Amino acid sequence: MLYTIPDYYKEFHCIADKCEDTCCAGWQIVIDKKSLAQYKKVQGDFKWRMLRSVNWLTGTFCQDTQKRCAFLNGENLCDLYIHQGEKSLCKTCRQYPRHVEEFEGVREITLSISCPEVARIVMERKSPVAFFRFEKEGEEEYEDFDPFLFSILEDARTEMIQILQKREVSMRERTLLVLGMAHDMQGRINRQEMFDCFTVIEKYGTKNALAFVTEYANKICTTKEILPLAQALFEKQYELELLREEWAMLLQESEILLYAKGEAAYLKIVEEFEEWAAVHTSLDIHLEQLLVYFLFTYFPGAVYDGEVYAKVQMTIFCVWMIRELWIARWLKNGKLLAIDEMTDLVYCFSREVEHSDENLKRVEKMMEKKWLL
Repeated sequence: MLYTIPDYYKEFHCIADKCEDTCCAGWQIVIDKKSLAQYKKVQGDFKWRMLRSVNWLTGTFCQDTQKRCAFLNGENLCDLYIHQGEKSLCKTCRQYPRHVEEFEGVREITLSISCPEVARIVMERKSPVAFFRFEKEGEEEYEDFDPFLFSILEDARTEMIQILQKREVSMRERTLLVLGMAHDMQGRINRQEMFDCFTVIEKYGTKNALAFVTEYANKICTTKEILPLAQALFEKQYELELLREEWAMLLQESEILLYAKGEAAYLKIVEEFEEWAAVHTSLDIHLEQLLVYFLFTYFPGAVYDGEVYAKVQMTIFCVWMIRELWIARWLKNGKLLAIDEMTDLVYCFSREVEHSDENLKRVEKMMEKKWLL
């Protein structure tokens, strides 16, 4: 079995009760069958606590009115861990914030930015991310798995990440190159011209492709109908399952701050933010790290549905949404924004989207429409 991890993987260590938030609240924690069977055998004084704290019909931990796990105590520590030991934790609790994507003969493990500590690691990182591969014993075969398509996607992702990490190129041109590659690959896949995908991948890594995209970007009218598209994309968040009530309030506040005064005001806000960010933050580096994170995590999933372009649009949409939240918070703060606040907004967005399988499916479905090019 071939495993892949980001080079910052071993930097993560859970900071437990020192964390500003908790991973044991705000989402339903599903218990694997092996752990559920183990919990049924608990004896002694803790038996009754266990019986009251597990929903045995749904195989999940019970929650209080604030959606906190029944085992989460007042110090944000786990009573199950305290009383029964580390081995008592279910698979979800043992793994988080590690996120595993499974393919035939391949396991790709990332750290989820829905964890505040992981978000901090990603946001404070300056150097481009690299990925390490290693092998372990074990092999699995999947029905209806297309190894040829998967190899195409791996090559494409490698080239896309290299493009996104070309810091001498503007962020706008980098994202256009990646979008363009995905768009052209999607056409080949739809027409079953699979071998031509390799030509597309190679083409978008050339200087000619960059020159074309630069010219294309300069021709685009950046002030025409930007607000309707921005607001339409932003409002897509309201169609998702709501995990935390404060998230709805944050979205509504941000939408008013950004869009309420019309297109000219919105464009001026964005321009002033970018001028401020160029002096006070490493904005393009933050955007690059987040784009690489989402692309690495979700792009290979196109092997199961063929939706290459949707996966790339989803990557850019997620990072754009985070950027919009940064701009709104900067505006609210009197045109100031600290790295800690930027990091908070990263993990808050990630929790709402990535902690819900339904939300991930909805976002991917939304992105099947060609919004961005």
